[in-house]
Amino acid sequence: MTWFAVALVAIGLADLVGSVLSDDRHPRPATLVTSASAATGVAVAIVLHLTGGLVHPRDLLALAITVVGVVAWRVTSAGAREDRVPAGAALGVLGGTLLLLLALSGGASPLGGPLARWLQGVQWPGAHVPTPTKALLVAGLLLVQLSTGNLVVRLVLRSIGALRPPGTEPSEEIRGGRLLGPLERVLILGLGLAGQVTAASLVIAAKGLIRFPELQSSSRADDDGAAPDMRIHALTQYFLVGSFVSWLVALASVGLGR
Repeated sequence: MTWFAVALVAIGLADLVGSVLSDDRHPRPATLVTSASAATGVAVAIVLHLTGGLVHPRDLLALAITVVGVVAWRVTSAGAREDRVPAGAALGVLGGTLLLLLALSGGASPLGGPLARWLQGVQWPGAHVPTPTKALLVAGLLLVQLSTGNLVVRLVLRSIGALRPPGTEPSEEIRGGRLLGPLERVLILGLGLAGQVTAASLVIAAKGLIRFPELQSSSRADDDGAAPDMRIHALTQYFLVGSFVSWLVALASVGLGR
């Protein structure tokens, strides 16, 4: 799982940098955001391979796959955001890269070098000390819950046409999702890896209860004259699809982490 873990860390940090640079309050050119975020992911992948002792020819092949995948993901996801690239194509790049590295993970070299020694020296909470590869994998899974998870949710919504339904704008109605989504995914991942699956399910149930009043209030027509049934259908679709995709990202990460 070493190659897969490196790719997760690289993609997670690249998307996090892209999210920070694309702040709506301080707009920057899209090409600058894409280039800087992709360069961050590539640099991280190279540094992790070199410091982790992953220099065997097969490791370098995996590095090439990771580099191409990170760049392609950042370019296609940015294009999908501007409707220049189909959202499904961007999701296919991300899924294809990770699935390919996961399928080839049996030939990965064990994590070594200064990176492994540093991870072994970290004072981990609890009695169980993870292996360096497991620690790197958990770090990658944690990073993916942040900006990458949000990006995946938006691309899925865009691919099915639920991001801007006729007569309403759900993304403006259901506020706080950009922050709530990562928080709930991180919480679900942490509880799941700790073996508290029941507590993780309570988090999922709690979100539905918290959001229900907003969905119920959306049944009233607003100033744009949208029909109540159209508004409630659009917002419900947006909420349900977005939430289920977000939960799937977190639950899939729990499965990989355990």
